[in-house]
Amino acid sequence: MSANEDQEMELEALRSIYEGDESFRELSPVSFQYRIGENGDPKAFLIEVSWTETYPQTAPIISMNAFFNNTISSAVKQSILAKLQEEVEVNLGTAMTYTLFEYAKDNKEQFMENHHPVNNVTSISNIISAETPNTVPSIKKKDKKEQLSKTQKRKLADKTDHKGELPRGWNWVDVIKHVSIFKYLGFFPSQVTL
Repeated sequence: MSANEDQEMELEALRSIYEGDESFRELSPVSFQYRIGENGDPKAFLIEVSWTETYPQTAPIISMNAFFNNTISSAVKQSILAKLQEEVEVNLGTAMTYTLFEYAKDNKEQFMENHHPVNNVTSISNIISAETPNTVPSIKKKDKKEQLSKTQKRKLADKTDHKGELPRGWNWVDVIKHVSIFKYLGFFPSQVTL
């Protein structure tokens, strides 16, 4: 059988085995992720297996670079990858993705015995607060332009000249109304500043 036929058969097998399993995720027809451990488990980790063109005759690419694994130290990751690589060497030439996932599930406690959660988020926030102790990031909202109806736009266009400017004295009626109100209230125009 060719490598492509082997891959197609293994892909069908993986889909049927892990159908409905929330821990399994097919990223592409040649790349898969599996979460070892339950959701919320501090010792849970994620393994990604990607097939090369000549897989299973050649080793797949195994990665633990997913964001899910950020709390795991690089030493623990390297230890897990080394043990999985040993398992790859034993199974070279056969369909091994399922075997790798099951091997990781069976040996989860051994893999994670030296695991002490690394809290990257706290250290980053502490660095930020140490660098800028009294500054609060300001969030500016963009002011929305007032939406005009077609009628309002038409009236505005009728008032303006060809340059878009209002003609001289367009608001004099409003000024006269204000002055007459001030006279009515007992103010004299000389006392009013506009």
